[in-house]
Amino acid sequence: MLRSLYAGVSGMRSFQTKMDVISNNIANVNTTGFKSGRVKFQDMLSQTVANAQGPTANGLGGVNPQQVGLGVKVGSIDTIMTGGPLQPTNRDLDFAMEGEGFFILRDAGGTNFYTRDGAFFTDHEGNLVNASGLLVMGYLPDGGIGTGDKNPPTDPQNATLQKLTIPYNGDQVGLDADYELQDFTIDATGKIIGVYSNGDMAETATLGYLAVSKFNNPEGLEKAGNNNYIRSNNSGEPENGLAGEAGFGYIRQGFLEMSNVDLANEFTEMIVTSRAYQANSRSITTSDEMLMELINLKR
Repeated sequence: MLRSLYAGVSGMRSFQTKMDVISNNIANVNTTGFKSGRVKFQDMLSQTVANAQGPTANGLGGVNPQQVGLGVKVGSIDTIMTGGPLQPTNRDLDFAMEGEGFFILRDAGGTNFYTRDGAFFTDHEGNLVNASGLLVMGYLPDGGIGTGDKNPPTDPQNATLQKLTIPYNGDQVGLDADYELQDFTIDATGKIIGVYSNGDMAETATLGYLAVSKFNNPEGLEKAGNNNYIRSNNSGEPENGLAGEAGFGYIRQGFLEMSNVDLANEFTEMIVTSRAYQANSRSITTSDEMLMELINLKR
């Protein structure tokens, strides 16, 4: 009878964990690039009361094993890496990944972070950063920043990642000092083109290429907060490249990827979880009543 008490406790504990994950999903329904979580349960060890027996020579059939389960446990908490809907923002420095891939960020200590949140900004030096000040990483064109159309590195996987900068002054891209940045665009492959003008003439310059990264097991990435992930022992090594290449998605300028949380599914799971929690609590109170009846036999 005590087994039923502890089985009910294990159920309540497990469904509380599921409720925590559901609540976190709902709380992040409007979080840019958020990936929802899912809880899966597994039964715990079963106590064998009688072992199985095969058919005997005297004509009797086999007997199945007799086992009593000892409860439930959380088997896994998965991150669902399906893409979220794209929300238009019409902002030049908002980007969404359509397909597989993550933007690469780097902190002051040289640690790389990976994100689907493409809301970027420029600091006063022209560095491309995210809302937390992490540097957006990419590749410089062959031959460095300069005017005209320049090619990306031929082997992005082994090329050195560099911080991306959008210079304001023309002398930083090989033009005269009287040229200033007028506009810039980033195409679907992550190519950054700046337009510089001195009032009479306009020139274009290739400023760099946004780098993207993918993993053999993206669900193995660890959440690091602030919409960022870090690699883990089970995610595999990052494979860096350019958007639009084989295996990588495309970059959409002026869009942000929204959360992939399905509210209808989350509210349904909330109802199921609540009822399951109540049922487990009921099994505990029923076991308690049975124990009380057993104790009352002494009277």
